[in-house]
Amino acid sequence: MFETLPLYLTFVGASVALLAVALLAYTLITPYREWALIRQGNSAAATSMGGTAIGMAIALSSVARGTYAVAELLMWGGVALACQLLVFVAVCFLLPGFRQGIEADKLGYGVTLGTLSIAMGILNAGALSV
Repeated sequence: MFETLPLYLTFVGASVALLAVALLAYTLITPYREWALIRQGNSAAATSMGGTAIGMAIALSSVARGTYAVAELLMWGGVALACQLLVFVAVCFLLPGFRQGIEADKLGYGVTLGTLSIAMGILNAGALSV
């Protein structure tokens, strides 16, 4: 019954590590301090960060369902991360003043980035499950 437990633990561990790396990378490329803003109650920052986390988790889940190789999970997780970072860059380009909007807690900015990040996660999941 528990013969697959080591594989499960390996994949959960790798997925959590990838998610942590993704959120670290995200916080390094954004021009504002998400964690500080979230601690201050900034809903826009929390929504954008949450959407990115959900988008990554959706993509990682799809990869994990389709492989038994942790190396594949890591590789495709890296691709999914790159896509998430591109979403951030695109939103910054499409919404001038994005940084100021997030810092001013304009929820529309956070919801836009969060939902587009989730959408990218769903698209990644579909493409990664082929």
